[in-house]
Amino acid sequence: MYESEPPPQQIFVCQLCQLTSPFTHYGQKPPNTRAIVLLEECFVTKDPFSPDKEKFLVLGSSCSLCNIPVCVGADCSLFYTKRFCVPCVNKHLEQFPQQIQTELAKRKHSSKTAVS
Repeated sequence: MYESEPPPQQIFVCQLCQLTSPFTHYGQKPPNTRAIVLLEECFVTKDPFSPDKEKFLVLGSSCSLCNIPVCVGADCSLFYTKRFCVPCVNKHLEQFPQQIQTELAKRKHSSKTAVS
């Protein structure tokens, strides 16, 4: 008899920062959760810091404009009704509400002063 091989591990890679992590599910309804439905199709993994099977981490999603996989980190993407990668946000900044534009300008300014 042949032993069954485990399924190949699926890997999420953020196309901007190169964050790489195995993921256990892609979709809006993570497994082993009762009433949780995410607002977008996400790459999720079991929370390695919790023994609770219902706990999970959202790694990222695909940009709703250019479709590249991006992590949820503030330097890589923004969620505003949908997921947008930072390059697409910058390209279409004037189409976002003023509040979002102001917040992004603050972030950009604080990251420049932190580096100086």
